[in-house]
Amino acid sequence: MIKTNKIGDFAVKGVQNLIPYVPGKPIDELKRELGLTEIVKLASNENPLGPGSKVLLAIQKTLTELSRYPDGNGFALKQALAKKLNVLTSQITLGNGSNEILELVARTFLTPDSEVVFSQHAFAVYPLVTQAAGATARVAPALNFGHDLDAMVAMVNSKTRVVFIANPNNPTGTLIEKKVLKNFLSALPETVVCILDEAYFEFVDQDKRVDSIEWLKEYPNLIITRTFSKAYGLAGLRIGYGVSSTELADLFNRVRQPFNNNMLALAAAEEALIDEDYLAETITTNKQGMQFLTNAFSKLGLSWIPSSGNFVSVDLKQESMPIYQALLEKGVIVRPVANYEMPNHLRISIGTEKENQFFVTALKDILS
Repeated sequence: MIKTNKIGDFAVKGVQNLIPYVPGKPIDELKRELGLTEIVKLASNENPLGPGSKVLLAIQKTLTELSRYPDGNGFALKQALAKKLNVLTSQITLGNGSNEILELVARTFLTPDSEVVFSQHAFAVYPLVTQAAGATARVAPALNFGHDLDAMVAMVNSKTRVVFIANPNNPTGTLIEKKVLKNFLSALPETVVCILDEAYFEFVDQDKRVDSIEWLKEYPNLIITRTFSKAYGLAGLRIGYGVSSTELADLFNRVRQPFNNNMLALAAAEEALIDEDYLAETITTNKQGMQFLTNAFSKLGLSWIPSSGNFVSVDLKQESMPIYQALLEKGVIVRPVANYEMPNHLRISIGTEKENQFFVTALKDILS
């Protein structure tokens, strides 16, 4: 019998052509490759402070229960989130990172007949979940590296089911003004689900923050996603959440996998949520680091995209990959963003004072 097909030919069409998400280079991998002992990783927008001491204690207390399944409903964490955000527990969906919430939205609403709208330079997971569902992506050209909401709403049609907005955006760090964002939501048909991705919400200056949670009362098609991976320092435990109408949350919880959040993550997130000292230290460290890096870029004659996140994308005025490789050889891991149509930029996560200095010294040596 002559075989004319491979098993992969029978996979879902969108999956066949999918290019997997490539995470930041791991520290251990660079050690193996180059034999380096001192490495600074500023590639994945992680919290440079490490997990808080109170979180570590909560994890320690939970270890003896690891033979048990976690609370599949996340009761205690939902109670804590509901109290903090002034919402009902029935409005909350817990995810394996906020990324899983994005996937739950896609699984709930997208088909090969539907369309999704998002911005150029927006988070790479948006096209991934769209393509995996077989839906059609419509990408609005960016405006000054940020979202052009007028262009995005103009792309919405009868086939549009989902719109993704990242605020602040990753990898550019751009922020949408409150009035502009609210006008967009008002112009959006009620039949279109809008995901407002606020993974970096805690880093936004207080006077620039949008009270998006309050908008849920007005826009039943809105879902807000946030995470414990960034400001709360729990990237390795993978826990995030979505807040929406009760109706939307009920749909997402129907397709959510049982026990999608592990026991340690639930305990750590609950404690992290009330550790205000740790969060304050994180924000201070980020502001100081951002100022240090942007001052250094200015002295080097480089421009950057003003960022409201815990990272900054710098324009090297030349193709960035050779400089990225040179930084690796000096023990510095940053993030190239050519796959975001930004071939001359590198995205730099804000680190500790020592890490930031290590990176700047290496960059100066390379550019000199």
